[in-house]
Amino acid sequence: MTIPKYETIRSKRKTLALEIKPDGRVIARAPYKMKQAEIDEFIGSKSDWIERHLQKLQTAKDSQESNEKLTAEDIRKLADKALEYIPQRAEYYAKLLGVRYGRITIRNQRTKWGSCSSNGNLNFNCLLMLTPPEVIDSVVVHELCHLKEMNHSAKFYDVIQSVYPDYKKWNRWLKDNGAAIMNRMM
Repeated sequence: MTIPKYETIRSKRKTLALEIKPDGRVIARAPYKMKQAEIDEFIGSKSDWIERHLQKLQTAKDSQESNEKLTAEDIRKLADKALEYIPQRAEYYAKLLGVRYGRITIRNQRTKWGSCSSNGNLNFNCLLMLTPPEVIDSVVVHELCHLKEMNHSAKFYDVIQSVYPDYKKWNRWLKDNGAAIMNRMM
């Protein structure tokens, strides 16, 4: 069993935890009294998991470095495409959910993929057009479900699952890849 390189941080905690920092450092957070051999054994048992996550980090880093910045013209074209595509998806899912929405606005944002106002207006990021169609649907459904549940409770996610069973999969895709897309903004 190969033990990956890691750093130990000891504290008053009662359990051993493993953390991988965005810069690739592997950290074992351990109780003061835990023996180093126990920590080594734990890290060794998690070596496959650690390797997978370090590889994922490296892939994301490589992707960010290779993505060209979007020009103002690129963003305008994405916004035009979004204005054609997203309202159709919103209409489709609104019927399934039995909800009505107000205005749909397409924006050029650095942090949000979508939002729903208390007035029922929907906002979507034009950068969604750089994601798979299933991701766009997941964001559209998420925002429409706020018209039924204006929170992120378990009930809210139950409503999402009722019309979009693959939501978790595509939401995970967005969490894993979204930062690289957002970083293409100038």
